[in-house]
Amino acid sequence: MKEMDIGEVARCSGLPASTLRYYEEKGLISSIGRRGLSRVFRADVLQRLSLIALGQSAELSLDDLVAMLDAEGQPDIDRHRLNERADELDRAIERLSAIRDGLRRVACCPADRHIKCPTFQKLLNSVGKGNFKRKTGKGQLRRRGAVRHLEEK
Repeated sequence: MKEMDIGEVARCSGLPASTLRYYEEKGLISSIGRRGLSRVFRADVLQRLSLIALGQSAELSLDDLVAMLDAEGQPDIDRHRLNERADELDRAIERLSAIRDGLRRVACCPADRHIKCPTFQKLLNSVGKGNFKRKTGKGQLRRRGAVRHLEEK
């Protein structure tokens, strides 16, 4: 099987060499030796990197991905963890859909000014009652009850 040094893997994968070294440190990939000072990988490392990218697109942590490799470093997919992640995504989709729908209702309000819009007023009243809290360090609002009022309309 063809061998690739870390520079070649970086070029083919689009990942910086520092990320490849970090993945190796985490146990996600492994080099087979060195060519001078450069790490050398089997060409199938590209498939492994694709698997990592797929897992990351599903927002699996690197630790989750490490746990899904067997002793030889081959994929040993944790079906239970995938189902848990799918359930988490379902909850996120539901929450984001409610927020989207609330925003659209406010955006489509026929009142000439939003401050006169009953839906917008419900949102403001909800915020005033402490139904939104700030997420730590992000400055973003977390939904508690306010969007529920918008969903009822």
